[in-house]
Amino acid sequence: MATDFRSGKDFPRRGRDRIGDFYWLARVFDKARAKRDDTIFDYIYPCPLDRGVFERWGITSAQFDEALKTIDTDEGILAWVKSHVSDAQRETANTWVIVEKKESLDKQDSEEGVLAA
Repeated sequence: MATDFRSGKDFPRRGRDRIGDFYWLARVFDKARAKRDDTIFDYIYPCPLDRGVFERWGITSAQFDEALKTIDTDEGILAWVKSHVSDAQRETANTWVIVEKKESLDKQDSEEGVLAA
């Protein structure tokens, strides 16, 4: 997936996109790699939603960033997250993102030209 957002035409994956059973992971993974590679443009990482998900997962952005030193695939980040996040933490974060932050997801979709699910 794209991690160079400087064109203003490429975007991180949607918060509703999943990697495995994790909502938000695809988006935060894209943004974190773009930040790492200095191609994030005007996106913010870690943004308040990223921090909220990390908190519910029981990890920090520093831990996630450390993982990105050796992980660059969806399969790799999924394996790493699954080894650090319990099923209960995953479900708490998923509910928070999909239910409580629905308006934020809708706004992101609208701004990025994606039809809301």
